[in-house]
Amino acid sequence: MDMNVLVINGSPHKEGCTHTALMEVASVLNREGISTSEFHIGTQAIRPCIACGACAKTGYCAFNEDRVNEAIDLAQKSDGILVGSPVYYAAPNGSLCAFLDRMFFMKGYKFAFKPAAAIVSCRRGGASAAFDRLNKYFTICNMPVVPSQYWNSVHGMTPAEVRRDLEGMQVMRTLGRNMAWLLKCIDAAKPTVPYPKHEDRVSTNFIRG
Repeated sequence: MDMNVLVINGSPHKEGCTHTALMEVASVLNREGISTSEFHIGTQAIRPCIACGACAKTGYCAFNEDRVNEAIDLAQKSDGILVGSPVYYAAPNGSLCAFLDRMFFMKGYKFAFKPAAAIVSCRRGGASAAFDRLNKYFTICNMPVVPSQYWNSVHGMTPAEVRRDLEGMQVMRTLGRNMAWLLKCIDAAKPTVPYPKHEDRVSTNFIRG
């Protein structure tokens, strides 16, 4: 068993509150024998998806000014994906949303059946709305969403305050144990339980002429 989880840090602060929460999850995965690699999206401008459709042919975003295509390759090679974001106005970081829009649009087949989870960090409110927004990237791509004992959020304005959120930290550790368990279950089942075979995709528009 040699498994890796890609940890995407969607905060502009490389070692801030979001990083602190992500590393609590990663520490448990590491203790369970699963390696982790943190990918920080950085602070440079990230283009939004323009729905050009080029990625349907290439499997990669047409824009190369940032690290989206690098993340696509890393995610495809990983066994699981963990995404973290700060909460801005009851939503994830806008740069992260632009990043994930381009990472996932028309590329869900690359990540299908990889266990995934999202965590959010906030000062006080808006965590549930931001958490819900991030989980939608996974549920449209046939990715099992890993649960915890509560919604995956921590509270605090500094890493030190986040560490003092004892319940939030416990939620992170539980998430790590559950992700490790699911990854091991999937790995153990591979010789005898094949991945589901799906029908050809049908897309139906709501408007009729």
